Amino acid sequence: MSIRLIALDIDDTLLDSKGKLLPNTVATIKTAIANGVKVVLCSGRPLAGVKPYTEALGIMGDDQYAITYNGAVIESVSGHVVAKHLVNNADYRKMTKYAQQHQIAFNVLDANSEIYTADHDVNRITVVQAWENSAGILIRTPDELPADFEIAKGLFVGEKDELDAVEAEVRATFEKDFYVVRAGQNFLELMNPVVNKGQALQDLANNLHLDADEVMAVGDERNDIPMFKFAGTAVSMGNGIEDAKQNADYVTDTNDNDGLAKAIQKFVLN
Repeated sequence: MSIRLIALDIDDTLLDSKGKLLPNTVATIKTAIANGVKVVLCSGRPLAGVKPYTEALGIMGDDQYAITYNGAVIESVSGHVVAKHLVNNADYRKMTKYAQQHQIAFNVLDANSEIYTADHDVNRITVVQAWENSAGILIRTPDELPADFEIAKGLFVGEKDELDAVEAEVRATFEKDFYVVRAGQNFLELMNPVVNKGQALQDLANNLHLDADEVMAVGDERNDIPMFKFAGTAVSMGNGIEDAKQNADYVTDTNDNDGLAKAIQKFVLN
C-alpha cells in the first residue's frame, strides 16, 4: 500500500542543526505534495511556530493539516481546529504552584499560540521559545487570568542538567494524571492525558480515511515515538536519540545530511 501521508517532526528532523530548511528537503517535500501526498508537520510548537515552515513548503489551505502542541490540537494550516484536548484551569494552577514551590522555571501555552508565565525573572529558554514561535510572553499569575483559562500544555524549562535533576520527581508527581514527555533537552512538558503525537496522528488519519500502512512518520525524539507506534513506516533520523532509533523501522541519515529527503525518496517517491 503506498504512503499517502507523511508526518514530520520539525526540530532536528525537518530542520538541520542550525534550524534551517535544506534546499533538497524543500524540493523533495514539494515533489511529494505534487504527487498528492499530504505532509503534516507534527510539533510541540503552536501553529504560529509551524506556519513559517508550512508556507516555505507550500502546505496551504483548509485541507492541509498540522498537529501542534505535541498532539493537543489538530488543525488545518489555515487555523480551522479539527480537535483539541486542553488542560483545565484547576490543573494549570496546580502545575504553576508546583513550579513556584520547587523553584523551577515554568510557562504555559494557550490554544492561540500565546506564552504565559508567572515567573517575573523569565528564563532564557522561555525567551528562545517565544522567539522560535513568533509568540509574545505574557507575565501573569493564575489569579490575573480568567477563571476559565485553559492551556494546551505546561512546560518546565531550563538547561539540560537542571531538568535532568527534577524530571523524576516531576514525573512521580504528575504522570498519573497527565501526559509527561521530555521534548528535547530543555523542555519537560505536561499535557492532557489523552494527548500525544501518535494519538493525534491516528485521529487525523481516521478523519482522512487512511490506514496506518498509508502513513509514514519521521522524528528524532521521545515525543515522536508514539507516532512511530502508529505509523506503518516509522523513520528515525540518524541524529535521533537511541530510544527513537530503537522504536523505528528504519534509521535514515542525519538532519545535516539530507536524512529526511533520503527517507522520502526511499519510501514515498521510489
